Amino acid sequence: MTTDQIILFTLFAAVFGMLLWGRFRYDLVAFSALMVAVVLGVVDSKDAFAGFGHPATLVVALVLIVSAGLTRSGAVLLITRTLVDASRSLGGHITLMGVIGGVLSAFMNNVAALALLMPVDIQTARKAGRSPGLSLMPLSFATILGGMATLIGTPPNIIIASIRQESLGEPFRMFDFAPVGGIAAAAGLAFVALIGWRFIPQRENNVLGPEDLSPYLAELTIPEGNAQIGKRLAELQDVADKADVAMLGVIRDGKRRYGQSRNLPLRAGDALVLEATPDALDEFRSTLDLHVADADREDRLHADGEGVEIIEVVVTSDSRMNGRSAQAVGLSWRQRSVLLGVSRRGKRITSQLRKTELQVGDILLLLVPRDTASHVVEWLGVLPLADRGLAVTENHKVWLAIGLFAGAVTAASFGLIYLPVALGLVVIAYVLARIVPLSELYTHIEWPVVVLLGSMIPLGAALDSSGGTELIAGALVGLTQGMPAWVVLTVLMLVTMTLSDVLNNTATTIVAAPVGIQMAQSLDVSPDPFLMAVAVAASSAFLTPIGHKNNTLILGPGGYNFGDYWRMGLPLEIIVVAVSIPAILVFWPL
Repeated sequence: MTTDQIILFTLFAAVFGMLLWGRFRYDLVAFSALMVAVVLGVVDSKDAFAGFGHPATLVVALVLIVSAGLTRSGAVLLITRTLVDASRSLGGHITLMGVIGGVLSAFMNNVAALALLMPVDIQTARKAGRSPGLSLMPLSFATILGGMATLIGTPPNIIIASIRQESLGEPFRMFDFAPVGGIAAAAGLAFVALIGWRFIPQRENNVLGPEDLSPYLAELTIPEGNAQIGKRLAELQDVADKADVAMLGVIRDGKRRYGQSRNLPLRAGDALVLEATPDALDEFRSTLDLHVADADREDRLHADGEGVEIIEVVVTSDSRMNGRSAQAVGLSWRQRSVLLGVSRRGKRITSQLRKTELQVGDILLLLVPRDTASHVVEWLGVLPLADRGLAVTENHKVWLAIGLFAGAVTAASFGLIYLPVALGLVVIAYVLARIVPLSELYTHIEWPVVVLLGSMIPLGAALDSSGGTELIAGALVGLTQGMPAWVVLTVLMLVTMTLSDVLNNTATTIVAAPVGIQMAQSLDVSPDPFLMAVAVAASSAFLTPIGHKNNTLILGPGGYNFGDYWRMGLPLEIIVVAVSIPAILVFWPL
């Protein structure tokens, strides 16, 4: 063993020890290890920051932006209200999302599948009042598992197919992976949905309960040509229940109608009086295509230019709003802003919203032109609340957002364009179409995760170039000398899985596949079962957040620590090995 190999193995041991300890944040630990490696000379200074431009790092950053665009456009809401019910039990929700994620990831890149479903899962967790961390890890694992079933589902399968073509003259075809990968995915999904999610640590500070979001009294109006015209208010109850919105009545001709409004046929210009959190209000508005202000007012704020944003402010004693209504201060025509809702705890508001005299302590939900929030706050003399990431769903752009994303994923899946480039083009298109405002472009990226990946990739590359991975491979060949074929396959899978948890799964496949072929030749058997074992094992990176991009993507949003993954990941890897070895021996005989 060389000096460089000793240093690198020691550094990796120290990094994993520190990360499992959890005393320091993962990005600081990884970046510190990279700097130590550079100082000690095991990572060349010119390659020290190559990881920050690595495709894996770029994919993670781009996927988070695309995910935000799908949320803002209403694509996530479309899936949520069609397939997902927040009242469903956690186990039922994980099962449904796991099946959807597994099927999607079989026919599209599994990173893209997670990008589509992650916002849905987070939004459902918020509505259900539970931590996103309880369901994001099962969703990530499900999308990883589903990718094993087809050629295009995950990069290791594509690499294995190309290595087989180079070695044997013919690549694996689209569904050659399905018998083994499909069985492993089905068994893994069953474990994750029924048992595995119970192993995830629960942290109270990650719970996003309804009590954390103030309910607002709000009004939404029915515009001309709306599909709700002619319906009775009671017919909207199912949509209101699903969005967690309380319908209090209807305003018509400036007068509120309460009891009799339940059976009142709705007309254009009617205002629905609602009580809801900001997110629930936006979902209800988007679902029914309602407006946020009176339909007969010419100064209704449109989402033009750079769009609009939602802010929350508190009325103070010195505020221009104290003792006056939004109509009286000229909020619409002076500041092009709309009073969307008022939260006044313990007191009932009976007047029309824009005519309500506001009081000290009232919390206002305002819709303002983008990038003018600070000016509006200063003009009103109100106190802004901390940003909670509230946004207005641009539901008229939903199919544009979905079409751009689907087109990019399809092109990448069939090899027409490189996945990072495809995602980059989607981000550019989203910005140009104002689906994602330019001012918010970088706020959606989890920068600690980017630093983690950018720091660990050069360390993994150094381990490979120093001969560390070959050292492991050589020891493996010697260890299995004279053993039965199924034992050799098992050892190969275990070592490949271990490498995949430490290295990028692409690098693991490149290293492990030739080792598998060499093992097959030494046993004088077909190399196909060994290549299949490497393909499944390289994709089974469930112990750490750095082994697979999907696990990295959920690290920040799920509020996980580095050491949380192995609790569910270790038994899952054991199950994958246990079902894959017999399946390989049946479908790909030696």
